[in-house]
Amino acid sequence: MEYFVRESLASLRHNGLMSIASITTVALSLLILGMFLVMVLNLNNMASALESQVQISVYLQDGLSDYDTRTVGTRIAGIPGVTQVTYVNKDEALSKFKQRLGDQQGILNALGDSNPLPNAFEVKVDTPDEVKTVTAAISQFSGVENARFGQEVVAHLFALTRMVRIFGLVLIIFLALAALFIISNTIRITVFARRKEIGIMKYVGATDWFIRWPFLIEGMILGFGGALIAVLLLTKSYGLFTEQVYQSLAFLPIIPQYPFLTNISIILLVVGTVIGALGSTISLRRFMQV
Repeated sequence: MEYFVRESLASLRHNGLMSIASITTVALSLLILGMFLVMVLNLNNMASALESQVQISVYLQDGLSDYDTRTVGTRIAGIPGVTQVTYVNKDEALSKFKQRLGDQQGILNALGDSNPLPNAFEVKVDTPDEVKTVTAAISQFSGVENARFGQEVVAHLFALTRMVRIFGLVLIIFLALAALFIISNTIRITVFARRKEIGIMKYVGATDWFIRWPFLIEGMILGFGGALIAVLLLTKSYGLFTEQVYQSLAFLPIIPQYPFLTNISIILLVVGTVIGALGSTISLRRFMQV
């Protein structure tokens, strides 16, 4: 093994520029891979957080008596999966709406003293999967004008996540192939320069694996080196990103650095090493036929 490692390091020094090109390509490819992984996983986390906060808004018909209103509330509370039912009268609803408008409250001046908002219930359910079923059941109750929930926002977020995932996958495959191509060509130059030596080693009885190991280790070093650079850059950039988010957008549900980044780093290091090993295997295939 000492001989194999020594031969690999000597080859890396001999092909310095190509080795640097290989490591740089792997680093860029895996950095982009890591960035897409981080982005997609954070989008999924945000979507899950939003989905868990989805509540059903039940708008009541105008002119409903207090008794009928309480009856509707009792029936809603009795639906399996409902965990909380909160009554919001029209005055309270208007006050909340004004707060959301902030400095734009002037647009409500045209309403005068009238309040167009209905009395309503805010309903929370046990799991997000039950929202549609509960909403459909509430819509059938007498005295209910309509029932709505904010699932559209979550659906759009998941659609965006799928698009990012597909685009990222295509880009990752392309960059992985580019890294594989450069690493295989780097090692092919070394193999070509030593083709006579390889032929002699084969003739005197050297096994294929004895010849392969130095080149295989060289490819793994190139892949691992590029992956290590990508991991360091990704860790630093994600650390700065989370720091800024915690300072200005603390409510945003992003994934904490640890152990999240540790898992991503392990994945990138393994992928980089495998790409290096594959590049070596591809390069050696032709020259091992003696």
